[in-house]
Amino acid sequence: MQQNHSVTEFILLGLTEDPMKKKIVFVIIFIFYVGTMVGNLLILVTIKSSRTLGSPMYFFLFYLSLADSCFSTSIAPRLIVDSLSAKRIISYNDCMTQVFALHFFGGMEIFVLILMAIDRYVAICKPLRYPTIMSQQVCTILIAIAWIGAFIHSITQIIQALRLPFCGPNLIDHYCCDLQPLMELACMDTYVINLLMVSNSGAITTSGFVILMISYIVILHSLRNHSAEGRKKALSTCTSHIIVVILFFGPCIFIYTRPPTTFPMDKMVTVFYTIGTPFLNPFIYTLRNAEVKNAMRMIWHIKITSESKR
Repeated sequence: MQQNHSVTEFILLGLTEDPMKKKIVFVIIFIFYVGTMVGNLLILVTIKSSRTLGSPMYFFLFYLSLADSCFSTSIAPRLIVDSLSAKRIISYNDCMTQVFALHFFGGMEIFVLILMAIDRYVAICKPLRYPTIMSQQVCTILIAIAWIGAFIHSITQIIQALRLPFCGPNLIDHYCCDLQPLMELACMDTYVINLLMVSNSGAITTSGFVILMISYIVILHSLRNHSAEGRKKALSTCTSHIIVVILFFGPCIFIYTRPPTTFPMDKMVTVFYTIGTPFLNPFIYTLRNAEVKNAMRMIWHIKITSESKR
């Protein structure tokens, strides 16, 4: 990576400087990260192993869980290690890699959530044409487009980060590398770069949120024409999706759609969508979804039965 500055490493100030609070951070983040990986891995294995979860909704849920796992992994392990370290140093290259990974998997999550909303719209509002519209080939193409979109988004972000010259302080008042805290250290006017960040990350998060909310409003409005049982099932699914959308997009919009200013709450808001949301998603999608829970029980029953026969 080309370096147009004299800084070769940064020091992350983290969530707190208090030794006791750092230990508490370690325990909490460790539990959340283990829970995130176990929960999402369970969903990945269940969807891949179960014959009953072959619909497009679970195809997209598989990639949402994959994006969640990678998104959390780009942040949590370093935060866990740094919470026990006296000096939290990150090299310039590692910092830029973290910026890329954060936006790549975060962008992938946004696009997958939009695809899941499209799938629910077609399933509920166009039920007769659903198998044709959301065929396996179409779903594969849509996921490929989501990967490409996430890559383009993250590339534009990393290009902006690489353009920042650092010639003075190297203390990042955050627990991870992102454009917002990095711009505070740059020895240049960052107005244009912040404008580009808002027009990229801000536009993606805001437009994604608006599209999703409009689609779910249309879906909920169309449920009037369905049977009581159909309404109950669709409402349960849509409610889970809406909860995930609000939990993820709310903090993202707060961080990426404002002028280049920082607030004391920024770190906790970032923790919420980088650590909290990936942890909550498996619980939201499994606890409120009877099909996923039944598939998990069936898989474990088959496994226990096969083990007992040995």
